[in-house]
Amino acid sequence: MTAPTPRPEDPSARDAESGAGIDAALIEQVVHAFYARIRTHAVLGPIFGERIADWDPHLERMCAFWASVMHVGASRYQGQPMQKHQTLPVDARHFDQWLDLFADTVNEVCPGQAADLFIDRARRIARSLELGVALAHGELLTWGERYRPVPESAPAA
Repeated sequence: MTAPTPRPEDPSARDAESGAGIDAALIEQVVHAFYARIRTHAVLGPIFGERIADWDPHLERMCAFWASVMHVGASRYQGQPMQKHQTLPVDARHFDQWLDLFADTVNEVCPGQAADLFIDRARRIARSLELGVALAHGELLTWGERYRPVPESAPAA
């Protein structure tokens, strides 16, 4: 029998993160580098740009979010990410691009184990948000199914 994978709230998960060298300074580097890329991305940039007028508070909120996700310091994040994302005009393609950009960023900014932990958490977050976006549009996805809405101009099957 194999040992169970530690859940994020378990002390062993926190130990893995601290052993990877993830601290507030690294999180800030990741967040700032990632959102600098987001802002210039051809597909994702306009989605963010239409919704974020003042980037400094957003970056601060994202640093607090990732600190909470990575169990760094006392949780200062106060927000409801699902509600913020459910109404966005996004689908599986957007989440894949977000993940690719995030993975590229953390692989450049972080040491190996830290990058792996960030990417693991980002995949879980993206999957959860994609399920929430689909559900908000009346689609209940099954395991492994992706949210790909049919364009309104497409003929019905």
